[in-house]
Amino acid sequence: MSKVYFINLKTSPGNNLLVKLNRLIQAAGFSKLNLGKKFVALKIHFGEPGNLSYIRPNYTVPIVKAVKELGGVPFLTDSNTLYKGLRSDAVNHTESAFSNGFNPMVTGCHVIIADGLKGTDYKVVEINQKHCKTAKIGAAIANADVVVSLNHFKGHEMAGFGGCLKNLGMGSASIGGKLEMHSNSQPMVVGENCTGCGECEENCAHGAIQVGTDNIAQIDYLKCIGCGQCVAVCQYEAAQVKWENAGFYEKMAEYGMAVLKDKQHFHINFIMDVSPNCDCWGHNDIPIIHDIGILASLDPVAIDKASVDLVNAAAINPMSAIGSETNNSDDRFKITHPKTNWKECLDYAEKIGLGSQQYELIEVQ
Repeated sequence: MSKVYFINLKTSPGNNLLVKLNRLIQAAGFSKLNLGKKFVALKIHFGEPGNLSYIRPNYTVPIVKAVKELGGVPFLTDSNTLYKGLRSDAVNHTESAFSNGFNPMVTGCHVIIADGLKGTDYKVVEINQKHCKTAKIGAAIANADVVVSLNHFKGHEMAGFGGCLKNLGMGSASIGGKLEMHSNSQPMVVGENCTGCGECEENCAHGAIQVGTDNIAQIDYLKCIGCGQCVAVCQYEAAQVKWENAGFYEKMAEYGMAVLKDKQHFHINFIMDVSPNCDCWGHNDIPIIHDIGILASLDPVAIDKASVDLVNAAAINPMSAIGSETNNSDDRFKITHPKTNWKECLDYAEKIGLGSQQYELIEVQ
């Protein structure tokens, strides 16, 4: 049974959240890591500009300090996005990170975009799993000696929720790696819903979708890489994922395995501002539940399972997208994204030895 440590968000004079966060990571065994003269990748999501639910950069400060006190060399990192946006190349990605407060003056360490200028700098990691024999991991993360994940726990349109495994597996993959995970999930267009607005065409980075003479979008599957950007921007439920395609959850777990292979690792989940969708959106909606706290563990599977259990035990925010008429006994993320199945990822991650869903939750006072 893995140990997952937890702090609530109550504070008092001299006992603010940064002080409590440091106490949390020490209780969870951070000081036992061998970090002397080692490069430590602090894997985080910098937030798409316009989104305000990402982890505040202030929370990285005690982590950076703790790494340095143990002799490590920390850097904040993420890989470029597969879809078109302000984080799809290293120049704009770094500017986005800086504009959201992730810069050396605030955090005390540098930002390095893991897969380089155009998302093509990666290292092939051999894993020999069911779907992926190898994985294309952003070079800076693959070449780091230690991985520490800092994860905003929230909803996700394809994964059900985004937590530790999502941040590691999908977030550390190069552009080619993200393509591999999405390649069995090419979307489709439901013609009767399409208004011909052209948003999908404008936002497709690969020229794979165009509005035809019949005013209905058409997908060229020879060009489509399955990134899901058209699904994200369509406001009329015309562009939809072909959910019958299997493998996404399992590939994400396999990529998580590749990231952590032969490395020391440590994980922190922030269960606050639990927005219904990913921080990749340029906006964020009302949280689906109230803020709960912060978790830390050496086990990436256990920390996600503990986090989803805490979210499902919390009362639904009646003002959120889920609404006031939803049954509080229902799975929060299944309500938010009915066609997703987050459990499939955890089950498979446990099966391949990435961690355990059996955990002991220990509250740190």
